[in-house]
Amino acid sequence: MFGLEPSCLRKGRGLLVLGRVSNLPTVWSNCLAAFLLSEGDSRGDLAFLMLGASLFYVGGMYLNDAFDAGFDRQFRKERPIPSGTIREKTVWILGGLQLALGFVCFSIVGRVPYSLSILLAASILVYNAAHKAISWSPVLMALCRFVLFLSIASVGQAGIAGIVLWSAIALSCYIVGLSCVARHESGGGLLSWWPCLLLSFPAVLAFLVNNGDYRVYGIAAILAYIGWTLFCLRDIYWKAQPDIGRGVSRLLTGIVLVDLMSIDLTNAGQVIFMIGLFGAALFLQKFIPAT
Repeated sequence: MFGLEPSCLRKGRGLLVLGRVSNLPTVWSNCLAAFLLSEGDSRGDLAFLMLGASLFYVGGMYLNDAFDAGFDRQFRKERPIPSGTIREKTVWILGGLQLALGFVCFSIVGRVPYSLSILLAASILVYNAAHKAISWSPVLMALCRFVLFLSIASVGQAGIAGIVLWSAIALSCYIVGLSCVARHESGGGLLSWWPCLLLSFPAVLAFLVNNGDYRVYGIAAILAYIGWTLFCLRDIYWKAQPDIGRGVSRLLTGIVLVDLMSIDLTNAGQVIFMIGLFGAALFLQKFIPAT
């Protein structure tokens, strides 16, 4: 009597699948890394920015499915729109509403993050509209994370400069490499090795910037990152029957490790929190697909 109707449960899960909410911990790690690197000091600002970033991400994912509804009806009929779980019109409305609420959150924090959030929303919309039609769409995907990183960093005392900018570039390289691999999940084709070079850039940056007393901590984080990345790539390159979907999903959790390498590795609290986000992303993927 007190249980939910099966149709309500399906719709509820459909909304979570549409938003790829299992990837939200990677968005939060982006926010935390950018905030810490830029010497942000207001937890209130960070809370609004993380909420806004979450809304931009989930809203962007909703609109991604809305734009791809025609493609999914042909090739991914299990997705919420073609399967009839969620109406396409509803997805358009919810996606647009979440982007609008994301603007509100960023505007509360300040003019600069709000201004950058306009570029973020534009990047999201352009990617969603064009990613099936152009070969360089991974660059647009990376641009979304790049602008998000800078938007968060803009509230810190150090601002957008030096290591903040380089960390955003390293994250973007990782996203491009990841996205180039992910394109083969639905599009097929021969997998190339060159995206792996882009995946290595965050480790190279971490090695260069962690000097002196930080070197040991940096090497430990780099080894963890390399080990996880190779573990993910095994499913993609080294199996007789590659499982690109699983490899890409695991690489998505690796975004947290990219952010981990950019923070103060001597701060146990920050490191533990990042590891918690990594674990949360893996746990959520058991219930909600990451792609």
